[in-house]
Amino acid sequence: MKKSILYTTSVILLMSLTLVSCQENSKGDDHNSTSTNEEETSDEGDHGEEVMLSAQQYEALQMKIDTISLRNMSGFVEANGELEVPPQNEAVITSVMGSNIASIEVIEGDEVKKNQVVAYLSHPNIVQKQTDYLNAYSNSEYLKKEYERQDKLYKAGVGSGMNFQKAEAQYNTAKAMMQGLEAQLKQLNISTAGVRNGTIYQRIALRSPIGGFVQGVQIKTGQYVEPQTSLFEIVNTDHIHADLMVFEKDVNKVKKGQKVRFSIQSLPGEELSAEIYSVGKTFEQNPKAVHVHAEIDNKNGNLLSGMYIQGRIEVENNQMQAFPVTALATEGGKSYVFTAEREGEDWSFKPLEVRTFNQDGGWIAVNFLEKPAAQTKFAINNAYYLMAELKKGDAEHSH
Repeated sequence: MKKSILYTTSVILLMSLTLVSCQENSKGDDHNSTSTNEEETSDEGDHGEEVMLSAQQYEALQMKIDTISLRNMSGFVEANGELEVPPQNEAVITSVMGSNIASIEVIEGDEVKKNQVVAYLSHPNIVQKQTDYLNAYSNSEYLKKEYERQDKLYKAGVGSGMNFQKAEAQYNTAKAMMQGLEAQLKQLNISTAGVRNGTIYQRIALRSPIGGFVQGVQIKTGQYVEPQTSLFEIVNTDHIHADLMVFEKDVNKVKKGQKVRFSIQSLPGEELSAEIYSVGKTFEQNPKAVHVHAEIDNKNGNLLSGMYIQGRIEVENNQMQAFPVTALATEGGKSYVFTAEREGEDWSFKPLEVRTFNQDGGWIAVNFLEKPAAQTKFAINNAYYLMAELKKGDAEHSH
């Protein structure tokens, strides 16, 4: 009987030890499972904090990176207009006499310097003009000597006063004729010294009176052109400026020295700035507005006379932190911008929440919930793409 009780007690003790061991193993498994879940949650949270772009992706998206801007976000006058150059920076090249186009040396878009040859002209009249000058010069030289001879005789008292006066009149007439023909040859860019030495030029050079770019060519080789016909148009864009039209109700707000921000359809996404240097004093009747001229600050070679512009004249100075609309993305009723940091060849973009205020054209004023460092760089465009990539990464990781 004691043996049976002892056996039963041993079995119960063994079962108790086995149960305790199983419970400990179960707790260990639960602990490992919890750790794994915590790691996954942690990984998922880290993944949602940034978007990585390779150098190739960065270039393909044409990302723009910059620090935050301070700009006037209120108090402006809208004004549209076009780009213009001053009259002294435009030139029309003509021929002073009827002639044929011997050759054309430039095409539209070429840059030319002042006095550069743009074409050569030829015509029998050009040759005749040189011949007439040479005859007039020779006759003038002969009559000059006759005048000097009669002058000496008259002063010596052996010559007739009438002969002296006649020689003087003939010489002055011949000299005037020679000087007139000489002036005409200079207008034709013909060397009078060369003609006097016996050189007769078969063709003449047509030169540009200013430096700039060839805007128009209205001739063909061999074509006969009448005097004063427009042959070439030259424009110097170094002094191109913004010519804006300000309506009557806003004229009293606009003055010299104010800043203008404007955009051009041919340069989408790019903003240019200018400063007013002249405000017109008379109204155009249709529409009733005055011309306001502004010198452009950030000129580039893509600006051409006649381009249509849309501008805003800053009439109050209320500077605020602002981003282009392309730098902001909205998610869950909140607005975000993305900080940008280079990591080797790749770029890291992290969302930063902001509060938005008034909007001026393509810009939005913001306040940061957490103030970034002074030189923090931000993505200026493609914010919605970055936000989509951020959400895509979260969705993939949740699976």
